[in-house]
Amino acid sequence: MILNQDVLIPLFVAFAVSVALSPFVIPFLQKLKVGQTEREEGVKSHLKKAGTPTMGGLIILISVAVTSLFYIGRFPRIVPVLFLVIGFGIIGFLDDYLKVVLHRSDGLYPKQKMLGQIIVTTVFVVYVWFMDASCLDLLIPFSGGKVISGQAMRVVAVPLAYFAVIGTVNGVNFTDGLDGLATGVTTMVAVFYTVASLLLRGGIEPLTAAVTGALLGFLLFNVYPAKVFMGDTGSLALGGFVAGSAYMMKMPIFIMIVGLIYLVEVLSVIIQVTYFRKTGGKRIFKMAPIHHHFELCGWSETRVVTVFTVITAFLCLIGLVGIG
Repeated sequence: MILNQDVLIPLFVAFAVSVALSPFVIPFLQKLKVGQTEREEGVKSHLKKAGTPTMGGLIILISVAVTSLFYIGRFPRIVPVLFLVIGFGIIGFLDDYLKVVLHRSDGLYPKQKMLGQIIVTTVFVVYVWFMDASCLDLLIPFSGGKVISGQAMRVVAVPLAYFAVIGTVNGVNFTDGLDGLATGVTTMVAVFYTVASLLLRGGIEPLTAAVTGALLGFLLFNVYPAKVFMGDTGSLALGGFVAGSAYMMKMPIFIMIVGLIYLVEVLSVIIQVTYFRKTGGKRIFKMAPIHHHFELCGWSETRVVTVFTVITAFLCLIGLVGIG
């Protein structure tokens, strides 16, 4: 397998756009006073992050969208994935805007956010069902290429798509809590998808390469100590990317491998909330999502980010082995 221009060019272009935009977007966000707020009851070391501009996911969105548009003609399978990226990015933007610009503490209400996610997912599922229903097939890891037909299990395939897409989107959202965490982890996943698309002829490698480049450029400003946060604008968009790319290559099962960090993050929140309610205020973790638990156990922020990113890199290698 040789990396071709349909990978290298979008990778470098998206990286260049991301790096070039950041020095302009970050000061603009600062002037709008769209700063991050930190909870008093949270990790105390995070209080110094208050005021750091958020909504930096706009940098990622613009970089990926601008780069990918040049490839839609030759790579039509990019369209549904890009739709999820932009669709969920818009939901995240509205949530961020209400919170940090209009100062509505909760942003979008939970029902509004969920409704938006259901609408975006529905459009994606309907598009896939009528344009290429084979995308609902499930490639089984470590099976030598065996696939479970989505058409044969259509009663399950559609609900599973909703669960996988919305679950992944919120998993990535929960992962975005430390400087460079969601960026670093998703960069590894984007690299995995790029290689997988080349191996499986998935036809989305320009988009996955563009996401990789955009994230690497953003990481220069998002690494500890972060000069900008991606906010829900970025994390929800990246969740759409992870889920959409998986479906275009019949790989939603692989999300549980390469996206294990996302799964653990969202499960830690579910477990914490459920246990808290059932026991009248007791907690399993010192704080959820679980990356904060490790911080309160004495890990530095950079250590948590490094460990989670390295784990994801190894999981992506395992995922590549599982394709064969």
